[in-house]
Amino acid sequence: MTGTPRQRARAQAIEDIKRIAKEQLAREGSAALSLRAIARELGIVSSAVYRYVPSRDDLLTMLIVDAYDSLGDAVEAAEGACARDDLRGRWTALGSAARTWAVERPSEYALIYGSPVPGYQAPVDQTGDPGTRVSFLLLALLAEVERERPPARPLPGPLGQDFAALRDGLGLKIGDDLLARGFLAFSALFGLISFELFGQYRGSLTDCAAHFDHQLGRLADVLGI
Repeated sequence: MTGTPRQRARAQAIEDIKRIAKEQLAREGSAALSLRAIARELGIVSSAVYRYVPSRDDLLTMLIVDAYDSLGDAVEAAEGACARDDLRGRWTALGSAARTWAVERPSEYALIYGSPVPGYQAPVDQTGDPGTRVSFLLLALLAEVERERPPARPLPGPLGQDFAALRDGLGLKIGDDLLARGFLAFSALFGLISFELFGQYRGSLTDCAAHFDHQLGRLADVLGI
């Protein structure tokens, strides 16, 4: 940790606050997050916590950014270890790393992919970039798939308009058909993880990992890789 002693002390205090907050998330969920309770656990007066974290919403934003970045680090490392021409392997690594991270950090996964926290609206200017790291990996993969495909006609109506705006905004060279497949695969990937972590398979599946691996392969087929 670099910086002046005062800067290091401040950074350490914020890390301690976030550590206790993550323990609260695991025990009680995001709706129960309390700066006063964190102060009690740290053995300090509540006003001291507010010197480092102005509000509960600011703390939630810090935790969300940390969770997105932790997930992004894990997925980027796994996907980056694959040969660039192994498109199916890259998709499999991406999906498997996302599930592994979620299983190891269920409360943090619930914070970013579970029910919205009542009364809280995530600031896009702070959470937008961290929150799109995994989806941008998929878009990079789709761009390589698109180069091997014949040009497809644009989809009509509002969906085609949405895809056109997305292409223009991000400078993508991915046709509507493959973008639609990508949205389906990405939604299904995190739907599979959410169903597992939130207990929706209880009573029907005995091996969620095997089910996930099977469906990850089927989604690769959907993407055409």
